[in-house]
Amino acid sequence: MDDLLIAHEPKLRLGIFFGVLILLALAEAVWPRRPRAASRWARWPSNLGIVVLNTLLLRAVFPTAAVGLALALEPRDIGLMPWLGLSPLWSAVAAFLLLDLAIYLQHVMFHAVPALWRLHRMHHADLDFDVTTGSRFHPIEILLSMAIKLMLVTALGAPAAAVLAFEIVLNATAMFNHSNLRLPGSLDRVLRLAVVTPDMHRVHHSIDKAETDSNFGFNLPWWDRLFGTYRPQPALGHRGMTIGIDRFRDPGELRLDRMLWQPFRSDRSSRPEAKP
Repeated sequence: MDDLLIAHEPKLRLGIFFGVLILLALAEAVWPRRPRAASRWARWPSNLGIVVLNTLLLRAVFPTAAVGLALALEPRDIGLMPWLGLSPLWSAVAAFLLLDLAIYLQHVMFHAVPALWRLHRMHHADLDFDVTTGSRFHPIEILLSMAIKLMLVTALGAPAAAVLAFEIVLNATAMFNHSNLRLPGSLDRVLRLAVVTPDMHRVHHSIDKAETDSNFGFNLPWWDRLFGTYRPQPALGHRGMTIGIDRFRDPGELRLDRMLWQPFRSDRSSRPEAKP
C-alpha cells in the first residue's frame, strides 16, 4: 500500500491540480469578479512557468517530499501524534489542523521578517488576481516552505494519508481563493465560515499596506479571526481596490526572468509598514 501511494502520489496531485485549474479558469471567465488589469497572455506563461520550475526543483531537492517522509516515519512512532496515542482518525484530523495553523503562521512570518518578505513579495507583485496567482511563488520560498513542512511532519508524526490530503486540499483551496470568481454575497458569507473565499483573500493582495497584512489564511479562515488578522472587505471595495505592490507596477515585471530577480532588488517602497 505504501509503495502504491508513493508511486501514484505525483500523478494524483498533478491530475487534481490541472483539473481544479481548468475548472476555475473557466468559471472565472464566465463569472468574473473584477475586470482584468492585465491580459492572460501577459501573465499566465510566467505564472504557470514558475509552477513547472518549482515542481522540478522540489523533486530534485526533496525526492520523497512530505508524503514520503511521513510514510517512512509511520512504523517508527516518531512525533506528537504517536506519543498522544490518538486513533488514526483523530491523528489525521489533528495533523491536518496543525499543518494548516503552521501554514498560517509561516505566512505571517514571511510578511513580518524583511528577508523573507523579499522572497514572498513576488507572489504579491502580480498585477492581477486570478487562479494562477495561487501558484506564483519564488523557488527559494518554495524550498524554504518544504523544509519547514518536513520538520513539522517529523515533529507531529503526521499520518501519510493526512499529509497527502492536506497538500491536495491546500493546493485546491489556494487556487480557489485566488480566483477571480464572483460568488453571491450570501454564499460567500456562508463559505467563509469554513474556507477562505476569493473575496476574503483578495483583501490580502491589496496595495493598501494595512490590508496586505490581513487575511493570511490559505485554507481555513479561523486562524485570522482567532489571531485578530481578519479583515472582511477592502476599504475601496473589490472593484475599486488596486492589486499588487508599489515597487513592481511595470508590466515588464510580469516576465519570468524579472519575477525571479525581484527578491534581489531594492524594496524601499514595496514593504507594507503595518506589521501583523
